Parts: sequence; structure tokens; C-alpha cells
Amino acid sequence: MKRIGTLNSRVSAVVAQMGHPDLIAIVDLTFLLLPLWSAPILRSSQACPVSSMSWKSLSPEFCVEEVIVATEMRSQNPELHSKLAKDFRDVRLSEASHEELKLRSASCKAIVGTGECKPYANILLRSGATF
Repeated sequence: MKRIGTLNSRVSAVVAQMGHPDLIAIVDLTFLLLPLWSAPILRSSQACPVSSMSWKSLSPEFCVEEVIVATEMRSQNPELHSKLAKDFRDVRLSEASHEELKLRSASCKAIVGTGECKPYANILLRSGATF
């Protein structure tokens, strides 16, 4: 049984299959699920916010090259934006409109849904190369 990293076996399996430059989305409770998604939609605990889950549990297993957030996050959820900028200070932090972020999420290998209820708490993580 795993003791560190991503303990959710479905998320762990997706991460293990990712290559450069695949995307994985970590989304809030209200993120609109589009019918064009073919990626598995994995739900974490409903009480689990984006900020305390996901990217920290993925980091021991997953090389992040770029973090993509909604432009609206900067003004509508500055606390999360600051936390992401701090936690990923050595990684490119890009912004796109919320609508663009939703469209780009259609190409993700998986969408990890959280219980986060704060606005614009959606991020895309692009996998990098480990060398």
C-alpha cells in the first residue's frame, strides 16, 4: 500500500502514464464539465479544497513544467493565486481566460475534481521532462 504522494490509485495511475507535455486539471466544485471531455473525471473528497490537496500530493511524483490558471483568479481569488505563485516559484505560471481554461481542459489526461467552493480555483498542470 502506498504511503506517500498521491494515494488515490486512479490519479496515481494517470500521473504514471503522463508524458511531456500532457495536462492534468485540478478543478473546483462548480467547474462546468463539458460533454467533449474524454478524460476521466476523478473526484476527491467533497471537503477537500484545491489549496490543501492535489498539487502538493502530486509533486513527489510529477514534474510540473507549467501551471495555467484563469486570469480572473488574480482578482477573484488572490489568496490561491499567491499560494500557487509561491509553491511553484520555479515553474512558469501562465494565465488564460476562464472560458479558454475550460476549453483547454478538454485535452487533459484527467480532471481531478475537488470540493473547493472559492471562485476560479481551477488549475492546469503541464508535465515537464525530468532531465
